[in-house]
Amino acid sequence: MANVENLTIKCPVTVKAKVTEDLKAHLAAEIQEAIRKADLELQQIEFHAKRMMTEQAKQDAQGLVGLRQQIDAERQKRLDFKNHMLEKLKETAQLEIGAEVVQGTMDRVVTVSIGDDLHKLMATEILLEDGKIIAFRN
Repeated sequence: MANVENLTIKCPVTVKAKVTEDLKAHLAAEIQEAIRKADLELQQIEFHAKRMMTEQAKQDAQGLVGLRQQIDAERQKRLDFKNHMLEKLKETAQLEIGAEVVQGTMDRVVTVSIGDDLHKLMATEILLEDGKIIAFRN
């Protein structure tokens, strides 16, 4: 096998955003939209639950308990999600202007050579302010 001098790999890059009033408003709007969707899904569940329970009662009353549990489980999932989003909304409101928050990760392709500091490469960050890149950090 030949000696390899370098290697091309994929590394994660952390994407952070500097908190601004615009970012706070954008995050709050996204969270409120998720809450609105959860509310709509809860309404849909209630609407369909009545019909499904009526149909089940006509067909087989034994299945009512299982159906009710299934409906309750779906409702609870939406309620848990909604409560989680309400907590995130509170956290968003408390973000300090100028603070930095992680918004996710991306992958980048990098060529590494013997002697490179892998920890430094893995610690790369992109800093955004109102959607624009303002810094690269290692």
